[in-house]
Amino acid sequence: MTFQQLRTGEYFCFSGMTTAYIYRKISASYCSQNGFLQKIRPQAKIRRLSQTEINEYVTQKQSSWKDGKG
Repeated sequence: MTFQQLRTGEYFCFSGMTTAYIYRKISASYCSQNGFLQKIRPQAKIRRLSQTEINEYVTQKQSSWKDGKG
C-alpha cells in the first residue's frame, strides 16, 4: 500500500521495517513520529498497522512516559 492510500489519522510503518518506528498520517504530504512532522512522498510504500499493533504501541508509550523516558 502507498502513503497516498492511507487515511489521515491512521498509524503505519514503512514496508520492511519493524513496528519500533511508528508514524501517523497527518495530511496528504506529512506524517508524524513522536510529535515531529516529516514530509513524505505519496507513493512511499507503507504498511498500515493492525489495531493490536497500535494498542501495543500506545501501551509502550504510556509506560515510557510514566518512567520519565518519553
